[in-house]
Amino acid sequence: GLPGAGWSLKVSIKMIEVNKMKIIIPGGSGQVGTMLARALHRQGHQVVVLTRRPVRAPWRTLFWDGLTLGPWVEVLDGADAVINLVGRSVNCRYNAANRREILESRVQSTRLIGQAIQHVPRPPHTWLQASTATIYAHRFDAPNDEMNGIVGGDMADAPASWRFSVDVAQAWERALDEADTPQTRKVALRSAMIMSPDSGGVFATLSGLARAGLGGRAGDGRQYVSWIHEEDFVRAVIWLLEKRAFSGVVNLAAPNPLPQVEFMGALRRAWGAWFGLPAGRRLLEFGAFFLRTETELILKSRRVIPGRLLEAGFSFNYPTWPAAASDLVHAWRYRSGRLGQTDIFIGTISYKAGNPGKC
Repeated sequence: GLPGAGWSLKVSIKMIEVNKMKIIIPGGSGQVGTMLARALHRQGHQVVVLTRRPVRAPWRTLFWDGLTLGPWVEVLDGADAVINLVGRSVNCRYNAANRREILESRVQSTRLIGQAIQHVPRPPHTWLQASTATIYAHRFDAPNDEMNGIVGGDMADAPASWRFSVDVAQAWERALDEADTPQTRKVALRSAMIMSPDSGGVFATLSGLARAGLGGRAGDGRQYVSWIHEEDFVRAVIWLLEKRAFSGVVNLAAPNPLPQVEFMGALRRAWGAWFGLPAGRRLLEFGAFFLRTETELILKSRRVIPGRLLEAGFSFNYPTWPAAASDLVHAWRYRSGRLGQTDIFIGTISYKAGNPGKC
């Protein structure tokens, strides 16, 4: 195995032979950023993480405040790519202060990266910018791809409050579009939920619920869940770094989203948990208030498919959720030393997923 690395990344990432690159990752100290930095570092790339809290790591970490230009700008000079992952966690109540921080952390950092690229004599070849699959409408009838997907939040059967997430996503991508970086290719990563056995992520949260007998139908359970296995997320990012002619928006999601009731059923089976208590909308509202989060994260139907990746020939190692869930559970048990043992849930469920941030 690979100590400290994801079990499921150990084989297929080696299969992608790429030129060694200098890659800058603003906001790379969160769960997703650490996962990506780890994989890129293990491939031999020169990784520099920009963070407000530099720590010791196998790769270089450098201070920035995400608000102003500073000495950190120099690392962009001659870099092959910048992958901006900055964004305050959305797993919180959408009060005025949190809404402002969610929006500003994304838009300001994106504008700042654009300004920094303009300041260096040898700008990065590629700018991969985090975005979100939440930009698409709440819908059940057809999947959203990059060409025909419905972008927007004016949905008759959805609460008006859900419009905020779409507004943030559109402002985020608009900041990328407005950046004047003619020598730098720009790609917006409309990512679905990234499933990783690392602690602190959405898979850990959902697994805690499933193993505690709480992972049943949410609402009517018809809402679609879009997701991507960490291995395919990393593979897609590396693939996009290499495809120099590829620009614009791209959906980073597995090709087979599924209704929430089926999604959680497959996750329970992977854990060997055969019962999942259902939760109606009112109970979810109460629970979301108690946990300081929003029901949109559970109830919005995100039916997203990776049209451009599939059309360009990208192959997913985990295109279906049951196989992905089984692999992720196996990875968690492997890393916890619990292979071959009866897995009994005795811990505390961690409800906070995503990047660190007070809610």
